[in-house]
Amino acid sequence: MQVKTDVTRREDVEQLVQRAEAECGAVDILVNNAGVMLLSFLKNDHIEEWERMVDVNIKGVLYGVHAVLPGMLKRGEGHIVNVSSVAGHEVFPSASVYCATKYAVRALSMGIEKELAKSGVRVTNISPGAVATELTQHITDQEVKEMFAQQELKFLEPEDIARAVAYAVTQPENVNVNEVIVRPTNKQG
Repeated sequence: MQVKTDVTRREDVEQLVQRAEAECGAVDILVNNAGVMLLSFLKNDHIEEWERMVDVNIKGVLYGVHAVLPGMLKRGEGHIVNVSSVAGHEVFPSASVYCATKYAVRALSMGIEKELAKSGVRVTNISPGAVATELTQHITDQEVKEMFAQQELKFLEPEDIARAVAYAVTQPENVNVNEVIVRPTNKQG
């Protein structure tokens, strides 16, 4: 099933969940993984990019939770996995706004987990380090591009994060993995 969905539009997310439930049954697991990383130095005024990060990285997570939560609460089970970032644990130069959005995702995950603690619905926050994706290709701030070109970063593969998600959601019902931080090592996998 493929459904084009803009996570910044609550109606799109609700329609996605409705279609998924109609075609596949109840949503047991939500992985909120949509995100953008439009790094820029604040002095360079990339205001539209800041707004985009807030819309996708924070509102998108909220809309996803909002769309699946009623069904999960009704059934007394389900698992919400929010993908944050190590940027939700520490702040990096040129990433102030991005880090703020990822701190927000982490705070939302912690708050939702506390609210749902007795409901049977589990919540996990996954915080990946640098992952080999297209995220850095969307950076428009020239100063940041130059900074990245001079760094030698180690990257995780998307499959590494998928394994972390699988670990969290396959635990017995009496176990809730609240948070997983995944960072690359210097070794090849």
